[in-house]
Amino acid sequence: MSGGQKGQLNNIEKPDSVDPGVLQVLDYAYKMHRDIEIKIEQPEFTSLCPISGLPDFGCVLIRYKPNDKIVELKSLKYYLVQYRSIGVFYEHVVNQILDDLVSLVRPMFMEVTGTFTPRGGISTTVRVEYTDKGK
Repeated sequence: MSGGQKGQLNNIEKPDSVDPGVLQVLDYAYKMHRDIEIKIEQPEFTSLCPISGLPDFGCVLIRYKPNDKIVELKSLKYYLVQYRSIGVFYEHVVNQILDDLVSLVRPMFMEVTGTFTPRGGISTTVRVEYTDKGK
């Protein structure tokens, strides 16, 4: 690996540099009337391979059933954009997104699926879910 490539790898940010504080919530106004499922898709998700520093592209799908809070979409966009400079494995990124969102909106159910474009001829899909056991 050349010196320039090593320097590039040293500039990759770590997953703990993602700031979940940019996320905002709204009240779910129909909590007492009906349960709903919200599906949010980010088809242009980008992060960095923590080994090579090359970009990883994929689609992140978030499905959840809110209790009394929902995530504000503009803030979610800004949250997800932070990953563009983060070196992170697929498995970690979907778990981190799930953990950050669950702690924010406290849903009845949430699932995060990352479907990443093939690299070296290998496609990867990672899915993780949370269910509120008290409901």
